[in-house]
Amino acid sequence: MSGIAIGALALVGAIVLIGLRVHIGLALGLTAIVGINAIVGSAAMMAVVTSVPYEFAASWELSAIPMFLFMGNLVFHSGMTDSLFRAARVWMSRLPGGLAIATNFACAGFAAASGSSLATTISMARIAIPEMRRHGYDLGLATGVVAAAGTLGSLIPPSILLVLYGIFAKVSVTKLFVAAIVPGVLTALAYGAMIMIRCKLRPELTPMPDERASWSEKLAVLREIWPLPVLVIGVIGSIYSGIATATEAGAVGAVLAFLIALLQGRLSLATFRTSVVESVQTTASLFFIALGAILMVRLMAFSGLPQEIADIMNAHAVGPWQLLAITVVIFLILGCLIDPMGMILLTLPVFLPMFESSGFDMVWFGILIVKFVEIGLLTPPLGLNVFAVKSLERDIPLGVIFRGVGWFLLCELIVVAILCAFPGITQIL
Repeated sequence: MSGIAIGALALVGAIVLIGLRVHIGLALGLTAIVGINAIVGSAAMMAVVTSVPYEFAASWELSAIPMFLFMGNLVFHSGMTDSLFRAARVWMSRLPGGLAIATNFACAGFAAASGSSLATTISMARIAIPEMRRHGYDLGLATGVVAAAGTLGSLIPPSILLVLYGIFAKVSVTKLFVAAIVPGVLTALAYGAMIMIRCKLRPELTPMPDERASWSEKLAVLREIWPLPVLVIGVIGSIYSGIATATEAGAVGAVLAFLIALLQGRLSLATFRTSVVESVQTTASLFFIALGAILMVRLMAFSGLPQEIADIMNAHAVGPWQLLAITVVIFLILGCLIDPMGMILLTLPVFLPMFESSGFDMVWFGILIVKFVEIGLLTPPLGLNVFAVKSLERDIPLGVIFRGVGWFLLCELIVVAILCAFPGITQIL
């Protein structure tokens, strides 16, 4: 059997195993090991298995992941997100759909301090959904905005997915973080505009709250949210100014979050222990998946499958934009079957060589990949963010939540179209 056929079978086998709910790292790693053994033999396979995972795990850039996770966990467990939503609610409650808009921008703010879509979704769901339900908001809108705006954690820096993409694609993580700022803000603005327009046309979706905050209350609540702007400025500012690399900024953020929680009297021993344990557990899970993916990358290099696909596309005169359209379709399909981490790590070994040979800017492509992952977080039947909301709001039917995210998926497609039409948006800053 040819190397190309072995590579294709391994890829299909990994997808099947993931579909059968085998752990993603195990599915990728096992199929890759079997494939490498079939192509180069057992001795070379053992050499790859013993050296490649260590070389990858020892990468300095990966140290940013546990740092950003620890920062996000400290922010959540110390209660900094509570004041963020409260401030957004006070300032925006009088707008059509004000609480939903407040939730949207609070998610964007928390995303800039967590780096995780799931953490953003769960944190804001616990705070915002009960508040919107108390005011009689449409359940689809209330749950949909949390599930959708939570995906901003995948894009707005510091983004763990962008760190992984940068390492696999050999692209500067700092450049990726800077390039993601404008698309992230654009997505949040698109969500906010859609909510306002929709609620203006259908006021019954969002009854207007009776209370009206005074200017003194509005100014007072702003004093409570200083930790998050300080944290965001500390992380993004240190990267943008050149004081720290993206890797070093993870440590900057973790130290800042620790000091702020300590200064506010919110850092108990239990909070610190919980934050450390959750960060270690999540880091171990991510690394296990990434190690399986790096073995799959090596198998793809041995098999020659990505180059073969690129040659076929060139022979059939498939242009760069047609290739991008095919990629979108593939991600939409995979988004219904595989979780975001598995999706991005499974496809990068195949897509990266093709897009590099097509002449696309790999920073811009990285932002698009994460946008596709955002869409995958919302599409049925998997929709990881939707299930995260469902786990907290068990009495709300799953169909209601998926109906609610439909409007946000439309916004995502519009933003993707803008990024494709004007790729220079990622180079503005």
